[in-house]
Amino acid sequence: MNTPTVLVTGATGTIGSALVPALQARGATVRAMTRNPGIAFPGAETVVADLSDPASVTTALTGVDAVFLNSPSAADAAALQIQFTDLARDAGVNRLVLLSQYAARTDSPVRFLRWHAEVEAHVQQLGLDHTVLRPNLYLQALLAFATTIAQGWFAAPIGDAAVSAIDIRDIAESAAAVLTTTGHTGRTYTLTGPRAVTHAEIAVAISAATGRSVVFRDAPADRFSAALAGFPPWQRDGLVEDYAHYARGEAAEVHTAVADLTGHPARDITDFARDYAAALILAGTGKDPR
Repeated sequence: MNTPTVLVTGATGTIGSALVPALQARGATVRAMTRNPGIAFPGAETVVADLSDPASVTTALTGVDAVFLNSPSAADAAALQIQFTDLARDAGVNRLVLLSQYAARTDSPVRFLRWHAEVEAHVQQLGLDHTVLRPNLYLQALLAFATTIAQGWFAAPIGDAAVSAIDIRDIAESAAAVLTTTGHTGRTYTLTGPRAVTHAEIAVAISAATGRSVVFRDAPADRFSAALAGFPPWQRDGLVEDYAHYARGEAAEVHTAVADLTGHPARDITDFARDYAAALILAGTGKDPR
């Protein structure tokens, strides 16, 4: 594909903000979609649109060759993504890359995995050139524990189960490769880190990178849920289900897709801990880590 124009939904999000420069590095013309009219992306066209507003989405889709579809976490995320894929088909988009989740399936006890599987199934019926990316647990999710990490600990209901967690930079670079090269039609890529790690091993890596003693504490699911009291019930319960899935050892397989797509090994927990050491410690103290 020669210099495609790619629409990146969720461009200000964790994945989108890394994907925009990754696409630019590959020579793509990027149209960054955001709900915030005050945001600008250097070197990219910015378009203001909301997945819940079909008219704005149709405008954003006009004239693009490929789309990266991700959506903010919402109770109706699956319905919004399905609506978007229909609009993309109607707009004549040539390629759709869908961000899904590791182990997505329609009969999963984890609601997020069911929702992702529902969108995958719909996309498969549209007749679009499509590719599905299924990343595992994001290493950057550890930043949510920064407050307690700064105090020397973090906790989750996962026990000693290992997870092949992945750095979001590898997700973005894999997505950029799929969006700008051929040979990915109908493929589903499971994106993982280079090895499965326990949360205790993650604590060791953070300790080594920050020079501070950080320990992992296993937490009962009900206590973990109580700590998420500020989340809406659907999201809180979904996160508890996610961690039960990890605790059952269902997210430990390692796949080579990152290396296959990008040409470099997936980043290890030690790489993440080194690069985010300041953020992991200072974000929890309220100080600016920059």
